[in-house]
Amino acid sequence: MAKAVNTPVKTKLRIDDEVVVIAGKNRSQRGRIIAVDRKRGRVIVQGVNMRKRFQRPTQENPKGGVVEMEAPMHITNVQYYDSKSKKPSRIKAGVDKNGKKVRVLVKSGKELG
Repeated sequence: MAKAVNTPVKTKLRIDDEVVVIAGKNRSQRGRIIAVDRKRGRVIVQGVNMRKRFQRPTQENPKGGVVEMEAPMHITNVQYYDSKSKKPSRIKAGVDKNGKKVRVLVKSGKELG
């Protein structure tokens, strides 16, 4: 069955997670997640997938000019970066010693807050 168009994407990635791009022209670049759009299935990663935007002069910016900003990329093109093993890893759900739900890295088994 095909997914409904407006069904939000389930993901374990959150804002401020360090991720590495695993596909596309920005492959192997790393950065922190600035925003997650679950409805469209996109993430914005700081310093990755930069686009130039040409702005008209306004009262706040009388000169106008070219502004570089991050463009959204598909959520499946990024994976969590494990700083311990220096490799990308998937995230799974787990339970800590106190019975609280936590995120766990699949490769190393390290718990994420």
